[in-house]
Amino acid sequence: MTIQEIQNELIDEFSMFDDWMQRYEYMIELGKSLPLIDEELKTEDKLIKGCQSRVWLNAEIKDDKVVFTADSDAVITKGIIAILIRAFSNQKPEDIIEADTQFIDEIGLKEHLSPTRANGLVSMVKQLKLYAVAYQAQLNDT
Repeated sequence: MTIQEIQNELIDEFSMFDDWMQRYEYMIELGKSLPLIDEELKTEDKLIKGCQSRVWLNAEIKDDKVVFTADSDAVITKGIIAILIRAFSNQKPEDIIEADTQFIDEIGLKEHLSPTRANGLVSMVKQLKLYAVAYQAQLNDT
């Protein structure tokens, strides 16, 4: 699936819920299915700066695609990073770099998060894209 198709799927899933309490519960559920980062990778350099909670993000390149794993010490934050990983993991670096994040607004995520969580969301997206940029540069060098 393309990033856009996954984003559309997420928009559809979130639109099924009538209120934000249900959406938060769904985000928490998504967080439970998050591909977890290995415990030994939960190091300072894997922490996303700008997040109120602690969020660790790791990326590896497999078959020219970026595969993300993550974890957080907060359930809502874990749900947010799970949404982003679902949208961007197992994609080519250039597709991640070029992908827009309009789906976040369409879900209504930013407007329903506290300002510090919304800043954290921006930092998560930035870190995902930075990993993609690094791997794209690596692939271009080979």
